[in-house]
Amino acid sequence: MTYSEENYLKAIYHLSLSQKQGVSTNAIAALVESKASSVTDMVKKLAEKEWVKYQKYQGVLLTDKGLLAAKMIVRKHRLWEVFLVEKLDFSWDEVHDVAEELEHIQSEKLINKLDAFLGFPTEDPHGDPIPDKNGNITKIEKQLLSELEIGKSGICVGVKDSSSSFLQYLDKQQIALGSEIKIVAKESFDNSLTIAVNTKEILISNKIASNLFVKSK
Repeated sequence: MTYSEENYLKAIYHLSLSQKQGVSTNAIAALVESKASSVTDMVKKLAEKEWVKYQKYQGVLLTDKGLLAAKMIVRKHRLWEVFLVEKLDFSWDEVHDVAEELEHIQSEKLINKLDAFLGFPTEDPHGDPIPDKNGNITKIEKQLLSELEIGKSGICVGVKDSSSSFLQYLDKQQIALGSEIKIVAKESFDNSLTIAVNTKEILISNKIASNLFVKSK
């Protein structure tokens, strides 16, 4: 499998997590930053290799073979992110681009040894689940901070937006995985929230709250 084919499989996998039907070629094009015509050509190649099922106007679906392959790419990416943060002291906003390159390493033996070396982690530095060597994923019970009621507290377990700018914003507010966050107040006008975190109260927008996952206490 080429690097490009791997990137397409991973993109289809991520898009399929939030869709019950086939993934559109336009959605894939937006995620991989390519023209729709180029996406259609690649999808046809993937279908010939039985990684996906594709019918015009009905979208793209991963086959069982394609789903496992996509999970293995995600597995490599997230294990490398853990390694970079825990062993090389990268910050969580620096690791994505480096892991994008490392995820294409083909050695299954290396990845399994990396998994064991790290103690078989189930989550990456952003709180996303890491598939095991068989493609199994441990489900994380979580909800968006914006859905938490006033007076309720939750533990930060992940982010929906893993962009560098968002993670750097969280660092400035001293919000990280494991932080306890309490909803102090909600503004009806714009749904902004006053939250208590690390013994201080701060005001955050609904957009911020809608990109933070928490686990109820």
